[in-house]
Amino acid sequence: GLEGLSDRTRRPFRYANQLPEQIEAAIVAAKREKPNWGARKIRERLLRRLPHGVRVPACSTIHAVLDRHGLVTHPVRSRTRTEGTPLSEGLGPNDLWCTDYKGEFMLGDKRYCYPLTVTDHASRYLLLCEAMESNAEKPAFTAFERLFKERGLPWAIRSDNGVPFASPNGLFNLSKLSVWWLRLGISIERIKPGHPQQNGRHERMHLTLKKEATRPAGANILQQQAKFDDFIEEFNNQRPHEALAMKCPVELYTASTRPYQGLPEPHYPLHDKTVVVTCCGRLCLYRKKINLSKSLAGQAVGVKEVDNGIWLVREEKTLQPLDNPFGPKVLPMS
Repeated sequence: GLEGLSDRTRRPFRYANQLPEQIEAAIVAAKREKPNWGARKIRERLLRRLPHGVRVPACSTIHAVLDRHGLVTHPVRSRTRTEGTPLSEGLGPNDLWCTDYKGEFMLGDKRYCYPLTVTDHASRYLLLCEAMESNAEKPAFTAFERLFKERGLPWAIRSDNGVPFASPNGLFNLSKLSVWWLRLGISIERIKPGHPQQNGRHERMHLTLKKEATRPAGANILQQQAKFDDFIEEFNNQRPHEALAMKCPVELYTASTRPYQGLPEPHYPLHDKTVVVTCCGRLCLYRKKINLSKSLAGQAVGVKEVDNGIWLVREEKTLQPLDNPFGPKVLPMS
């Protein structure tokens, strides 16, 4: 039939010059043993250590292998200037959540505590007050996932421009955490740098938290978490708020109707190809490497062919200018 006349793939069944996996693994291992060595020194090290007769690749090949595995340090790009985004009113429960880290303080065991807090903007309901040992991304992921399972998903989350909510060197200052929010269909709002009053309700809660739950500080992280749990109970269920006509937050807050069901599969109906971003934050397309952002590592992104063999990529291997995703309405990446 007509299908028999269609072009077949021209991809070769095997690559004659493909580097053996054992040699590639040896290159990566040598670099990790000597992280400050370049391709030339790595090659010399392999020549001395590998058995006689094993063909050691050229310096350019070794450099390409190291680059592919994210072991080559590139010049740091100039940081994108962080700016605030349009802010919504958040009139109803779960329309807008506010999050931040209350300033770190020392516990009785001389360790520092970094409280991660989340409130509902409309009802002032304190959704989370977690005693963290750092502001690293991984524990923040765990805390937010547990919160989403318990309370459902909000429509938007407002934060400042600090880590882990934003990344100063990421595309549009996106961090892995904010990319995850976008994929869940949560819009992102960011206050202007140096304008904490744009998150004033949350900052006011922090002032009360500091007075009632950190003075004196707990002896250790577990005792401090117990103090936070008592504060959450009082703040939500007993303490009347003047801005709420002397009601308690629990009288106004209801759980979200949007349940957390994990990450949906990305779908790009208007794009021609889906490419997974490498661990180095790159798109590898037809032997071209396009630097994107490490915050998107492992994500499947859509690319569109605007002409034969042209995939919205310029000669200097950077993305064409894109619209900032933080407009009045942020569309979910799904």
